[in-house]
Amino acid sequence: MSTGNPRVRIQKVEVLSNDWYVLKKTTFDYLRADGTWQTQSRETYDRGNGSVILLYNRDKKTVVLTRQFRFPAFVNGLADGMLIEACAGLLDNDDPETCIRREAEEETGYRVTNVRKIFEVYMSPGSVTEKLYFFVAEYSAGDKVSDGGGEANHGEDIEVLELPLEKALHMIETGAIADGKTIMLLQYAKLHRLVD
Repeated sequence: MSTGNPRVRIQKVEVLSNDWYVLKKTTFDYLRADGTWQTQSRETYDRGNGSVILLYNRDKKTVVLTRQFRFPAFVNGLADGMLIEACAGLLDNDDPETCIRREAEEETGYRVTNVRKIFEVYMSPGSVTEKLYFFVAEYSAGDKVSDGGGEANHGEDIEVLELPLEKALHMIETGAIADGKTIMLLQYAKLHRLVD
């Protein structure tokens, strides 16, 4: 099977699960740097690509985050399963900017217009195909159009948090914020002085 990469020859693809998203096992030959071919097998989880945004208020020196139950974190030892995160969502056939505007309004209740893409990242490339598009946007009280909370029919039960940026950064140190995408955005906000 052609891959477009002369160093990779796909031998076999098996679908292991196609319930929530798609889990595949692929056996392939890989041309190593020393010129030898090695047969490898990898599982990949394809859940689609997504977008994430940090809402910030320069005057108040605050950011808007969310708190929600995450079952995988729960089964991996997070006692109550509640994670504090930046607002995020899957693209669902939208472009990244349209997606994150929709998600920001659904989850946080803020309708933001001036969103700015800052980078794209593969968050767990050893097994998950997802690429995340990272955005920031300034918000004000006038942008609030609802209470947020997400879509109940999608299983979302989201608490909206408005925190001083410095407090959120301290919460990384204490372990109260342990989500990778959120940590990246908070550190970006500090490095780029979004609220100074």
